[in-house]
Amino acid sequence: MSSVSGIEAKLEAESKIFQQLQKELTKVIESRQRLDSQQQENELVNKEFSTLESDANIYKLVGPVLVKQDKAEASTNIKNRLDLIAGEIKRVEVQLKEMTEKSEKKKSEIGQLQMQYQQLISQK
Repeated sequence: MSSVSGIEAKLEAESKIFQQLQKELTKVIESRQRLDSQQQENELVNKEFSTLESDANIYKLVGPVLVKQDKAEASTNIKNRLDLIAGEIKRVEVQLKEMTEKSEKKKSEIGQLQMQYQQLISQK
């Protein structure tokens, strides 16, 4: 009976770890979605800049105040922001892949523990 309770305890501990991994995976997925949204927004702004004339007025919101900014500076800022977001997306993609692999591995371990548990129960 002690081996059954040992497997039960291990199964419960592994399940808690799996649940925590799932929560972390959800956070990483949300982060990826936020980055996608930011990237699309910045690409839209960049596309709008290409249609503007060189002497167009561009304003940047700084706190509660709109500050005038020249087109070249604003365009450079958007391109830099897009590069930064692309780098962050790559980092999050790697993290997402690692978390998914960990989660799948843990899921497999839990499955094996459940099979061991079922075998011990059926032997009794």
